[in-house]
Amino acid sequence: MKTLIVTCMATAFAASLGAAPADDVKTAAKKLADKPNYAWTSKSEMPGSQFTPPTTEGKTEKAGYTVVTVKRDDNVTVAVLKGDKGVVKTDEGWKTADELGQPGGGRGGMMGRMLLNTKPPADDVESLVGKVKDLKVADGAISGDLTEKGAQELLRFRRPRAGQDAPPPPKNAKGSVKFWLKDGVLAKYETKVQGTVTFGQDQQERDIDRTTTVEIKDVGTTKVEVPEDAKKKLGA
Repeated sequence: MKTLIVTCMATAFAASLGAAPADDVKTAAKKLADKPNYAWTSKSEMPGSQFTPPTTEGKTEKAGYTVVTVKRDDNVTVAVLKGDKGVVKTDEGWKTADELGQPGGGRGGMMGRMLLNTKPPADDVESLVGKVKDLKVADGAISGDLTEKGAQELLRFRRPRAGQDAPPPPKNAKGSVKFWLKDGVLAKYETKVQGTVTFGQDQQERDIDRTTTVEIKDVGTTKVEVPEDAKKKLGA
């Protein structure tokens, strides 16, 4: 009986140790979410690809607005989000995701819809932790491998529009994630994913190898400016 009790205690203790890094990341994300505001940059690299992903810049405020901007050459796409609502700036004014998918919805529809799916880092990491098999502390960071389902979700570039069939899940999906904390607050994280993704109506398959690094900055000193037209479109 004593041996059984000791074994159970040892198992529970080991389990608690294994869960600690995940708890640390969640706590760090929660602390960031509790800050009045912050900004971030998101950069992706795809070795061997002809496509160079643009850098995403974001600003967010607690219980308020989030503004996300992507610049590619001379083209700038801006999205404003609040809660579960979001609008994208087009030549014809601010558009919702549904309006972007309609004829005359404006240029940059695909990029705009991608921006409308953006989550601020604190929220993104909360979801990301659930896609990891386990997390370990090493070399000043907390890292772990993604589950196959988690890697598949990150490999998808966008969700299908209403009425569209979802593409088949990516093949041979795998990946990893790494988090860096500073004073107990989320400061940076990186995702690496690989797999074969199906694109378009002709079902073309492409091998994807993508590393995305998100860095948080200007915590507590970020000013989020939202155009009045965007606020009106959001119903604010």
